Amino acid sequence: MKTFLFLIAAIISIATNAQVSKVSLQASGLTCSMCSNSINKALKTIDFVQTVNPNIKTSTFEITFKEGSSVDFDKLKKKVEDAGFTVASFVAFVNFNNTEIKSNEPVKVGDKTFYILNAKEKSLNGAKQVRIVDKGFVSTKDFKKNTLAAPTSGNGVYNVTI
Repeated sequence: MKTFLFLIAAIISIATNAQVSKVSLQASGLTCSMCSNSINKALKTIDFVQTVNPNIKTSTFEITFKEGSSVDFDKLKKKVEDAGFTVASFVAFVNFNNTEIKSNEPVKVGDKTFYILNAKEKSLNGAKQVRIVDKGFVSTKDFKKNTLAAPTSGNGVYNVTI
């Protein structure tokens, strides 16, 4: 009986650790299927990545992660850049647990801190799409549109829109 309860507790702790369920990343600079293939291969080398599903027509990559792993957004972006391309859009599906948000104030979710731009005060619960708008995670045009809240980004701190 003790073993059974321990097993249930372990499963629950792993499930609650999964703050980011998947990422949809759009790359720019791709001209052919070989470009898409090089990004696909690069992303699959990351230890916390479970699957990468490329869409050649839209230059997007749907990325899921190994259960219980910590997801590093900067590492995903760097792999795309190391393959010779840039990130045009980066949307993460983040699980919130009754998280109170206020515009331009930091919100801690797991090991990440989000500055949610232009958000109204409310409580977030469940999976939400979070679009990172920091330099290197969006096109230059989109980056210039956003007034950033965080003094620095990266290392687990990101400016986002919901």
